[in-house]
Amino acid sequence: MTPTIASRFRSRPSHPGFRSFRTLVLLFLAVSGALLAGAAPASAHAALTGSDPKQGSVVDTAPAQISLTFSEKVAMNDGSLRVLDPKGKRVDTGKATNPGGTTYAVKLHSGLPDGTFTVTYQVVSADSHPVSGAFTFSIGAPSQTSVALSDQAVGGGVVGALYGFARCVSYAGFILLVGGAAFVLACWQRGAGVRPVQRLVVTGWLALTGATLALLLLRGSYVGSGKVGDIFDLTLLGQVLQTKSGAALVSRLLLLAAAALFIAVLFGAYVKRDEDDGPDKDDESEEAADAAADRAAEKKDLTFGLAIGGAVVAAGLAATWAMAEHASTGIQAGVAMPVDVLHLLAVAGWLGGLATLLVALFRAPAEEQIEAAAVRRFSRVAFGGVLTLVATGIYQSWRQVGSWSALTDTTYGQLLLVKIGLVAVLVGIAWISRRWTGQLSEVAAPEAVAAAVVEQRQKARTTVPADTTDTANPADSRRAAQLARQRSAVATTRDKRIRDADPHRSGLRRSVLAEAGVAIVLLAVTTALTTTEPGRTEEAAKQATASSSQRSGPLSLKIPFDTGGQDGKGTVEVTLDPARVGANEMHVFVVRPNGKAFDVPEVKVAFTLAAKDIGPLPVTPDRIATGHWSAAGVQIPMAGDWKIAVTVRTSDIDQATVNKNAQIG
Repeated sequence: MTPTIASRFRSRPSHPGFRSFRTLVLLFLAVSGALLAGAAPASAHAALTGSDPKQGSVVDTAPAQISLTFSEKVAMNDGSLRVLDPKGKRVDTGKATNPGGTTYAVKLHSGLPDGTFTVTYQVVSADSHPVSGAFTFSIGAPSQTSVALSDQAVGGGVVGALYGFARCVSYAGFILLVGGAAFVLACWQRGAGVRPVQRLVVTGWLALTGATLALLLLRGSYVGSGKVGDIFDLTLLGQVLQTKSGAALVSRLLLLAAAALFIAVLFGAYVKRDEDDGPDKDDESEEAADAAADRAAEKKDLTFGLAIGGAVVAAGLAATWAMAEHASTGIQAGVAMPVDVLHLLAVAGWLGGLATLLVALFRAPAEEQIEAAAVRRFSRVAFGGVLTLVATGIYQSWRQVGSWSALTDTTYGQLLLVKIGLVAVLVGIAWISRRWTGQLSEVAAPEAVAAAVVEQRQKARTTVPADTTDTANPADSRRAAQLARQRSAVATTRDKRIRDADPHRSGLRRSVLAEAGVAIVLLAVTTALTTTEPGRTEEAAKQATASSSQRSGPLSLKIPFDTGGQDGKGTVEVTLDPARVGANEMHVFVVRPNGKAFDVPEVKVAFTLAAKDIGPLPVTPDRIATGHWSAAGVQIPMAGDWKIAVTVRTSDIDQATVNKNAQIG
């Protein structure tokens, strides 16, 4: 071969299958990175719905304890609830208790001074996600506080990103392991002996095992300090093993040991059964027929055993997610967990089988091309998986979202809409793949394929000279390496030519590749969903917070004023009943410094909500009696911290405007 031709082979692009997989890997990393970088650092699945004292409240006397109520049960230790005085010193006893339900309390020391106190909490929700936050209340009157709270919420930072990435890898590994093995047993048993398929399933096992070990190590720091140095803290690891999440991860590792045995049998003894079928296939004697029947029966029994054992292991692996995450808490947990297992198995059967089909179409040797019948079997299996996925997904969506408004008003609902859209796109591409499958011609008989391979190899030998170099000579060694590369390039071209002999098969490869690309994005979005607070919980927390922030009675404000003129000093009292969003009744009382009511020429009131850029909303009350003005139907459009400005005019030229802020609604 001339140098020109050799250089052409050296510069030839890599194998199309390798390029396709490289593109998919880059797409996976890009989408995962974007989701991890754009997500909030803490995904609070248990929301704080109430507290006593209430957030921002002012109490007359120091309470004996602080209690917090969450939307679901949480796990905590002695340092989970902290109460800090204005100087930043802890004033709680450190022992958290659970009086009942989802309320947790910590007792305070006696003799607390007046001022503003800070309550911090860091707990783990029932679905394994860390939750943190803080609020303040005051004793006697508000004061300055030296407590500075970090903006970094629990579950964020480098450790949070690593934990999120490990979760994504664990899902991907589960899909490849379970889906790949299911594809081989249910659709293409001959694929158990195909090296690229074997590597795919083993890669799934390695990814899931490695990610599970990483999650175990990261868990303690993820729900605690968030420090990278705490990842290998054995004390934290021991604490993790005593939690529900730790038990789920350990169970997953034990099941993965069983999965390793399953893989060894599937790609060992099971493949050997096929190889043993070869020597006697041309022997038509009665003994050979009996032996073949025995081998067929043995293979059938082995297939049945692998299917049952594999199904048990796969369901067990899926249950390790269901028992520790969203499905294990909230309404109908007893129904939600098995539904979640079915959902995960359907995803793995569809997307994992899709990945295996992609490998078979792009990477399998020419003499081991996948049969059209196997593709059609997978098409039927995938259709059943999609139906299961839709049915279980509808139930999960109802359970986690709860209302139509949560679909658009919560992060979980918005991500769910994205996932639904991706599934719709995936189903559309799958429909195109089914059309290609319907037109797919059966692969040639093995003898014909073998003959084609031999013919191509003979052509390759006439094109590429045999290797007669002396490898002891450096120059000859380089020549040998060059010839090896040339033979590899010729073999690649030969395999591609054989695979492309059927144009329908080429169309199927393109549509399956597109399916795989969308499936990777879908996997990343699904992972983000598992770390996002469910819409039902988020809306319930908002409603509870709004309800707890509402005042329990009419609002009453007393504001001193001084217009500077004669009889210009006094106090104006504004009352608003019921001090809620909507219509309110307002009364204004003007009194002298000695407490006696007196009339002034004019009183005006204005309401301003600066946070929402609302107002000022002017109100001119009517005089009712000496020193008493009133207005009915005063509309407050939105809850918030309103500034109430009162203008008092005591003469033609003397007037003053005083104001005070108050929570309304």
